[in-house]
Parts: sequence; C-alpha cells; structure tokens
Amino acid sequence: MNALFVYPRIPRTYWSFTHALEFLSKKAAFPPLGLLTVAAMAPKGWRRRLVDLNVRELTDEDLSWADSVFVSAMSVQKASLLEVVRRARRHGVRVVAGGPLFTRDMTEYPEIDHVILGEAEVSFRRFVGDLENNAAARVYEEDGKPDLSLTPPPAWELIDFGDYESMLLQFSRGCPFDCEFCDIVRLNGRKPRTKDAGRFVAEVEDLYRRGWRGSVFIVDDNFIGNRPRVKEMLRALASWMHHRGAPFHFFTEASIDLAQDPELMDLMVMAGFNKVFVGIETPVDQSLKEAGKTQNLKTDLLEAVHTIQSRGIEVMGGFIVGFDSDPEDVFERQAEFIQKSGIVMAMVGLLEALKGTRLWARLASEGRLLDEASGDNTDGSLNFIPRMDREKLVRGYRRLVELVYSPAHYYRRCLSFLRTCRFGRVSKIRLNGVAAFLKTIWRIGVKNEGDLRRYYWRLLAWTLLRRPRSFGEAVRLMIVGVHFRKWLDELQAHEAERAGHPRFTLHHGGIPGARQGDGRHSPRA
Repeated sequence: MNALFVYPRIPRTYWSFTHALEFLSKKAAFPPLGLLTVAAMAPKGWRRRLVDLNVRELTDEDLSWADSVFVSAMSVQKASLLEVVRRARRHGVRVVAGGPLFTRDMTEYPEIDHVILGEAEVSFRRFVGDLENNAAARVYEEDGKPDLSLTPPPAWELIDFGDYESMLLQFSRGCPFDCEFCDIVRLNGRKPRTKDAGRFVAEVEDLYRRGWRGSVFIVDDNFIGNRPRVKEMLRALASWMHHRGAPFHFFTEASIDLAQDPELMDLMVMAGFNKVFVGIETPVDQSLKEAGKTQNLKTDLLEAVHTIQSRGIEVMGGFIVGFDSDPEDVFERQAEFIQKSGIVMAMVGLLEALKGTRLWARLASEGRLLDEASGDNTDGSLNFIPRMDREKLVRGYRRLVELVYSPAHYYRRCLSFLRTCRFGRVSKIRLNGVAAFLKTIWRIGVKNEGDLRRYYWRLLAWTLLRRPRSFGEAVRLMIVGVHFRKWLDELQAHEAERAGHPRFTLHHGGIPGARQGDGRHSPRA
C-alpha cells in the first residue's frame, strides 16, 4: 500500500503567524500532529509519504504514486480540503478522511470513500483490517474514548524539522468544563485522559534524539484538567530538562484556575513552560454565566493573569464579543481589560456557533442560525443572528481589534508584560537566531515607516537598559507584532472588498472611552 497523507492548507489567520515566519525563515508554524500520529498507526509494510500543503505543493506525481490518500482537516481548511479531494478523485485514488471537520458533520462529503469519526486509535485499526480484507465500510465510529496508551509516537521521519517553527506533542485529551460555545467535550470528553508520565517524557526524548531544539506546543484541550497526573508528569519532565540542559521550551492551553495553584505553576516553570493560552473570553460576568464559563466566575480575572505572569509564564488570551448578554460598552470594557492585563497576544474574535455545541442547539431552537461557522472567529463573519444590532457588533469588533493592535497600545502591553513577567533560564533561547534579529533591524527598524519603527527602537532601548535578560523576548514580541498588524490590514482589506466600500480606519484614539493609561495597569481552553 502506498499511503499518501495530505494536510490541507491553512489560510492566513491570527494564529498562522505567516508574517512572523518570514523573519524566522520557516514555512509553517506547526506540523500536522494528527496525521503524523495516524501515519504511525499504519501497518509496517505500508509505504508512507506526507504532504503538508502549508510547506509544499501536492504534485500529480504524488497522486499517481498513491493507492490511498488520507486527509484530516479543521473547518478553516475546508476549501483546501475539497480541492485535495477533487484532485484525488480525478486520479482515481481512494480518499480516507478524519478529523474535527468530519466528526462535526460528514454528510456533505459524499465523494469521500471512507470516514473515520472521532479519535482514531481503535477505529483506524479496524478500518485497516477491513481494507486489507477488501471489506472496508464507509464510516467508522469510535467505541468509547480510547486509552492514550494506544497512541503511538508521531511519525516524525515523514517531515523536515527545518520547515517548522515549533513541534507538537500531546499529554492529555478532554476538559472538565463544558462551555456552551465549545465542542471539546463532544469531541474528546469531559473526563481528561492522560498518557503515562514516563511515556510522555519518552516522546520528548524522541524529539531530542531526532535533533529538535526549541519550541514545543503541548496541544492538550486543557493541560491542567487532571492535576495529579500533570504534576507527576511535570516532575519527571523537569528532571529530564535538567539532565538534558533545557533544550526545549514548552507552551500549552489551560483554564484560568491555573492561577490558584502555585505548586502547579512552579512545576510548569521548572519543566520549561513559558507561555500558556487561556480562554478569558470577557470581563462581563453575565456573558460568562451565559456561556457556562463557571471557572472564570470564581476568580478576579485581572489578578489571575498577573499572578500567572509573575511566576514567569506569559499569558496569551482568548476574548470573545457577540454574547447575548454583552452590554453596549462591551468593546470598551474588553479593550480596557486587555490593556490592564498586559496580555500582548490577545486574540479577540466574534462568537461562532459550531455544530455539535450547546450554543448551536440553543440558537437552532430559537431560529437564529444562519450558516456554518467559518472556523476562523477573527474573519468578521457571523453565522447566527446576534441580540446586538449586527452592524453595531461587527463595527465595534473591528474597532476593538484595530485599537488593541495599534502600535501604541501594543507597545504599552509589551512594556507591561516585560515589567511583570519573571523570566527564567528558558528566556535565553526565545530568539530564533541572530539572522532573525538582523532582519528585524532592517524590516522594522529601518524599512518600516510610521509608529511601528519608532516603537521598535523604544522597546529595544528600554529592554537593554531595564531588562537586558529579556532582550530576546522584546525582539520576539516585535516580530509577532508585525504579523498582527499585517494580518489586520489584510483582514480589513478583505472586509472592505466584500462590503464594496473603502477600508475602514480608526480616528481619534479608536473606541470612545477606552482608557489608555500607563505602566503596569494600562500600558487564547
């Protein structure tokens, strides 16, 4: 069997870091962990090849070589996926699909030969057995949630590490919380399942032996969902990091109640974690109640963010507008919270109703659904009828994002973060080489016109004088800042083209009443 694994293209989004990758001479942020894991489940006799369309093109030679094409996709990759399927069918190649896009709804893909729904550890092996006996069914569904001891290490030999900025590993699946807008509980369950600590550290060692150094994203739905198991693993990982001279730095996703566990935060830092994405969503309590975000109602969100930062972990935040309970001033309140928090990477999106979520079911019962979700909640689209006037919501969202990523506000958050965060030993390896720094000097510090250039030199000068240990951090923040500005420009240009009017721009400081302030207080799971 010639098995061709194809990962569809991800469009330019907030999280694609397309423009930041240009400084780092990388082709994509992450490899396709799911496909690499499924490829590792293939029988030993299969000849395997992987094409990541975010790294290289799919050729006719690839398709002529293949007996079967295996694809996996998220909603945002749908357009690219359909093109892959069409090309495979033209070549007469069998198509096998799996992943979140199909688990949510497989009915609209009749041209796909076989669909693996849910987690693949058991169902994929059943499919392989049936395929080799010429008796493969069209649909295979999981029978309960599999034990993660069945999950093999990813088939890293199928990719070139040099193409990617960060590697991916997984320790657990599932989340103990059931937010109305989130589909994790449906996909992976509410009871977090974990790998054995020794098994996970062995996967880290495998990456090390294959030559990887630098960033590793732990892709768990909620990394701290099973605290006793994660603490056990972190102790083992911290020992491994010490023995190996700290070759990696890790980041992950967790709920805000991480701030209530000092031991857990300290263990994460000891093990080399320096960033965590947290779903903060909104500072509006009524909207949090509506979303079922109970964990966020049990703490002072601003204090929790500063607590995590003070331990040496950068907080990346997810924020949402568009809840039924959002007041008219939600945009000002979001902007003020983001500035006070010092969250540099603040992903603000419009609420999306994903198939299979409680939100989808509620809106369907109320007759308010309009279309499928795009899978990119930063693209300005709404797939339901909001309570707030639609034009007011979209315009307020656009103004909010423009304000948050204006050079002045971004610079103030960088300062706030650099003042607050206590950097450990891993901060020294944040900057991806001297070449990336030299590119920033030319592209941001010399070639770039306007405020961004001015704030670049100001941030570097301040860091050298006040926080020289975090100089690499300052450069990294400016690199991702360039991505966010260009991403926003592209988003606005696309929106203007779609609406048929000139690009909307901000004047007089943006959102009325948004406090700019100074210093620490006003400088995503």
